[in-house]
Amino acid sequence: MGEAVVGAAPYRRGMSYREVVSRRVLTWALVAVGARMPVAMAPLALVFLVRERPGGYALGAALAAAYVIGEIVGAPVLGMRLDPGRARPHLAAGLVAGAVGFAGLGAFAAAPAALLAAFAFLAGAGPAAVPGGLRALLTSLVPRHAAAQALSVESMLTFGVWAVSPAAVTGLALGVGPRLPLLLEAALMAAAALGLWLLPAGWAAEPDGAGGRGASKLRVLARAWPVYVTGAAGLSLLSLAELVLPALLEQRGIGVGWAGPLLTVMSVASAAGAFAYGLRSWPGRLATRSVVLMAGMSAAVCLVALIPAAPGMAVALAVAGLLQSGALLTRNLSLREALPPHALAAGYSVMYAAVGAGYAATGSLAGALLPHTTPSTAILAGVSLTLLLTAVGWWGEIRVGRSARGAGGGAGAGAGADGALGAAGGAEGAPVGGGGDAQRGL
Repeated sequence: MGEAVVGAAPYRRGMSYREVVSRRVLTWALVAVGARMPVAMAPLALVFLVRERPGGYALGAALAAAYVIGEIVGAPVLGMRLDPGRARPHLAAGLVAGAVGFAGLGAFAAAPAALLAAFAFLAGAGPAAVPGGLRALLTSLVPRHAAAQALSVESMLTFGVWAVSPAAVTGLALGVGPRLPLLLEAALMAAAALGLWLLPAGWAAEPDGAGGRGASKLRVLARAWPVYVTGAAGLSLLSLAELVLPALLEQRGIGVGWAGPLLTVMSVASAAGAFAYGLRSWPGRLATRSVVLMAGMSAAVCLVALIPAAPGMAVALAVAGLLQSGALLTRNLSLREALPPHALAAGYSVMYAAVGAGYAATGSLAGALLPHTTPSTAILAGVSLTLLLTAVGWWGEIRVGRSARGAGGGAGAGAGADGALGAAGGAEGAPVGGGGDAQRGL
């Protein structure tokens, strides 16, 4: 065995993005921007929408919470119902529902809070299965051995969208009107729904009985629980960086206005890390690689809490972003190997909900601690929670992998948990199938 098996392909040094460059992938990218830009814009747009009403900031936070709850509830419920061969109508219906929710918010901005919350919930829940479905569709458009490069492209696109969205919302809301960002989000989602008809109707799945298709989809998804835990850990660190950074800057005597540029540095570094990750395959098991990346990211976030000056904090955030993209992609590849193709989109949707829950849990912990301790201490407490989740996920992946090998190394759950395919399956064996994973992120 002269080469370490990584993901779905043997270890190669000279990987290239040329195999993912095609007209169909470009079309997919345009549809993905239309579907994901509204998600990235939504929380800040909701705050700007109602901030001039009495108690506007509190109402904006409540609407953002309703939106996130919609995502967390809708992702697994709707993702479980996706049919790999005929996913297009389901995805389009979700995008149309999201467009209706955003249009309702923009058109009825003065409506009672309960109605606005219902529109926000619909805007979050309706398209919640779309990121997972689009991810599965993307990796069906490229050769199987180019899945890592496809996922890297998706991550770069996602981080780019998240880097641009805050400035877009702020400029439109303050320069034109607070309703405009919501109406733009509705238009983008409606355009994405139409764009789906320029892409394949779905992605290939294994015949009945292969890869556990005859088993309950819920049980198949449950086998990948360690990957969901690791995903929640990854986004919990992002929650710390985004939500506690303004308070930390105040603690350090640095202008709060630096929070935006510092987070932009992190996003740009994440996009660069995603590009670098896709240039080659990396040695080692996916579970081990994920732990190493998460530990490095945790150390970088700890440095953010401890460094007193803005330049040093910028460097630490850049390192955290660089490692975050690698952790994201490793997690996505793990899920791609852990599930059979017919369950991939549902698995990605469950992951979407898991990372949202991790983000909310760590943010809530930090928020509860801030009135009683310093922002730096709150960040360190959040990092401790992240490391605990990482350890649980790593232990679970090793345990599930051993159980699968003991049962004969069946397709689906066992292979991806250890980051290597069964020896009989070769470099591109059966457990991988035609689907692919990033999200998300959130």
